[in-house]
Amino acid sequence: MNSELAAIMEFAAASSLLTILPGLDTALIIRTAAVDGPRSARIAGLGICTGVLFWGLLASTSLGVLFAASRLAYDTVRIGGAGYLLYVGIRLFLHRPATGAARLTTGAGCGASSVRTFRRGLFTNLLNPKVGLFYVSFLPQFVPAGAPVALFSVGLASLHAAESFLWFLALTGAACVATRWLPGSSVQRMINRITGAVFVAIGVKLVLSRR
Repeated sequence: MNSELAAIMEFAAASSLLTILPGLDTALIIRTAAVDGPRSARIAGLGICTGVLFWGLLASTSLGVLFAASRLAYDTVRIGGAGYLLYVGIRLFLHRPATGAARLTTGAGCGASSVRTFRRGLFTNLLNPKVGLFYVSFLPQFVPAGAPVALFSVGLASLHAAESFLWFLALTGAACVATRWLPGSSVQRMINRITGAVFVAIGVKLVLSRR
């Protein structure tokens, strides 16, 4: 087995474990599937995966070194990301979903537009500097000596994005099955509040955190 194939297999195993760990992405996908429907959840997942590809591209360039080394760059993303998470979290917490169980399982008539849903998934990933710092530190470890760094890094990021999207599809299916048993606006409101609280908590943690 050559070094590049071995590196890809090792990265696939490590990134799959990272993918299934609960976090913001998991909370967002479950909430979107349960409240806005499976189609919106898939769109949010595409947004998250686009963020993964961005971090992969960043890790393959000198910008990744700048992000990892520069306190100003890190803090800029940290404060901006915290503000975004707090904004989304408070909106979710206060949101009053429309009644009607059908939209939970079909996605028809969902309140969130495709662009807004994609953007929410993208920014949830993109504006979390903890994700970025980890990614630009983690991914280069799997680039073997002699391999084209930029191309190989983007390839690994694409593999991680594909794993993530498959996991999001599984979460979406599970959330939609669960909402068939627990229909109603009160359940949607509870899901919104739980997800909003998660976003607010992580936003506050980002404000208070230091590298």
